[in-house]
Amino acid sequence: MNAPSVAKALARADSQAKVVRAACPHDCPDTCGMLVTVKDGVAVKIQGDPSMPFTEGTLCTKVAFYLERTYAPDRVLYPLRRTGPKGSGEFRRISWDEALDEIAARLKALAAENPETILPLSYAGTMGMVQYSSMDRRFFHRLGASILDRTLCSSAGKMGLKYTLGGSVGMDPERFVDSKLILLWGANPVVSNLHLWSRVQEAKRRGAKVVAIDPYRSLSAEKCSAHVAPLPGTDGALALAMMHVLVRDGLLDRDYIERHTVGFDALAERLKRYTPEWAAAVCDLPVAQIEALARDYGTLRPAAIRLNYGMQRHAGGGIAARTIACLPALVGAWRDPAGGIVLSTADFYGFDHATLERPELLGGRRPRVVNHAQLGDALTSAEPPVKAVIVYNNNPVAVCPDSEKVIAGFRREDLFCVVMDAFLTDTADYADLVLPATTQLEHYDVHKSYGHLYVLANNPAIAPLGESLPNSEVFRRLAARMGFEEPCFRDSDEDICRQALRSASPRMRGIAWEAVKESGWQRLSVPERFAPFAEGGFPTPSGKCEFYSEAMARAGLDPLPFYNPPAECATSNPALARRYPLAFLSPPARNFLNSSFANLKRFRDLEGEPRLDMHPEDAAARGIRDGDRVRVFNDRGAFTLRARVNGRPRRGVVVAPSVWWKKYSPDRGNANNVTSQRIADLGGGATYYDCLVEVERLA
Repeated sequence: MNAPSVAKALARADSQAKVVRAACPHDCPDTCGMLVTVKDGVAVKIQGDPSMPFTEGTLCTKVAFYLERTYAPDRVLYPLRRTGPKGSGEFRRISWDEALDEIAARLKALAAENPETILPLSYAGTMGMVQYSSMDRRFFHRLGASILDRTLCSSAGKMGLKYTLGGSVGMDPERFVDSKLILLWGANPVVSNLHLWSRVQEAKRRGAKVVAIDPYRSLSAEKCSAHVAPLPGTDGALALAMMHVLVRDGLLDRDYIERHTVGFDALAERLKRYTPEWAAAVCDLPVAQIEALARDYGTLRPAAIRLNYGMQRHAGGGIAARTIACLPALVGAWRDPAGGIVLSTADFYGFDHATLERPELLGGRRPRVVNHAQLGDALTSAEPPVKAVIVYNNNPVAVCPDSEKVIAGFRREDLFCVVMDAFLTDTADYADLVLPATTQLEHYDVHKSYGHLYVLANNPAIAPLGESLPNSEVFRRLAARMGFEEPCFRDSDEDICRQALRSASPRMRGIAWEAVKESGWQRLSVPERFAPFAEGGFPTPSGKCEFYSEAMARAGLDPLPFYNPPAECATSNPALARRYPLAFLSPPARNFLNSSFANLKRFRDLEGEPRLDMHPEDAAARGIRDGDRVRVFNDRGAFTLRARVNGRPRRGVVVAPSVWWKKYSPDRGNANNVTSQRIADLGGGATYYDCLVEVERLA
């Protein structure tokens, strides 16, 4: 049954109901198609769209209860002004005119002095082009505000792949079902990539070998054929040793290398030093396990790698991702649709970002760039100082590293802070003004994905609750109050959706807003069995997979893969490791999505309370038993939680599934009390998983 027919059939089941096509907005590669049933203006049911080929009618356990989020009793429905001290969360209701007049007046005054004292603080709380990256960017470009470099999640790995493959491109995730070897490299798809996981499971049922490479025995790892558990931040060393074995043992596709790669001879010479014995010492793995993994990769066809973002969140993360991305070209894995590697598919889309964001509104100005991962420093010591922040799609007090410094910045009485959100987040508690934001059921948007190849439309199912407004409308109204007269500030949300899809890219051929709005989704114009680089054609300067990168050489970087270790480990900082001997990881909790959903009682109850997973040997050495209260600490800060002595982390590693809102944590702390503002080697990426701590039992 096609997409429109599904919606009509559901509506016929209740003649008083209508079914609206929607898309999940959250920071997840799956970007699910959804159907929302509405009766008498109220959304009464949400479900996956069974006609959408990648997500196939299923939603994750979080979004399946999205109506609870939309109709939550603690939802912010009216503009609010702070009445108590910053951080108290005490507010009173005001009108939209009061709020917008005050914001415009404050921004005008600051812009007249120096617009770079104004900082937009947005991230991926919603990932649709309208609410995430359009009218807001136009507004801040026209203003001349500081530019936020949004680096918290993926920028190091994306830059590593750009130097190697030419961009955020890779194999079609739908084709994992046909793979014979699957490496889940730092990936836990049970939690964060559900619809890929169903294909991995089907491939395993058909005889594929599935290997998890992860310091943590995640829910996915325990269901794989094998689990390889290197020390955190040593993934690049493991990949180099695998390549050493492939070259040494002749497990190469010489024809593919000759025709579709650059720099193999230099790479082969470099690899001589990276033996399995060397990597075994670096990664703390058996030599035999490294050899076996390399031989499997060199002999099982087709071989697919799902590379995820956790492995690039350390000081050497960009080079590590680049190194791993070299593997498929060595063995010719790209020849088959079910072979290759994927970190993100985002650059296969040809959305018109220039029209969406209008950088020409800068008028030749070059405002300073603020790295999101170093927000604490920006709010406490930047010159000129940040004097105003507009926060939307973001909860930086909970999610940014070195959060005690972030809080110190938000606590400044001279910082004017506006938060646009559906809930009083940890960050909203520090706001001067809070503006009520719509949820996905209440506005238009258009979506691409970083985990499949479909464009999706989001249609509003219900009228905005209370006085909530879409982000786009707030910036329209602010632009009018600021006197911005450019026609682009009068574009409607549907105008923006149309603009996003205007593209000269052949992959966007035949995709237009009206058609996607009606059907809910449309696949990019690529073959069903899409093998993007079977005949080369990489979007690199050479058109080939670049083992040797001239662009890196020109930038003063090593043009070949090499091992770039974490900053906080025994080899790079032995003195620190003696004081803080445990590597600390904070991967996504199953029932939260970053900090989204962590305020809803259903999901907090499922998570129970903040917990620290420990290896029995590490726990015993500290007199810690399962269920004990423990304190995790380093020089940056500390927080408390409950120990789970379950052996899921490898020895020497502790894991705190995250991100808990601070206000719902026992001591108003969370994992980011101990994480660092240090940035990665490429792309300015955050280094959440490059973190040493100690753990002590509390009485």
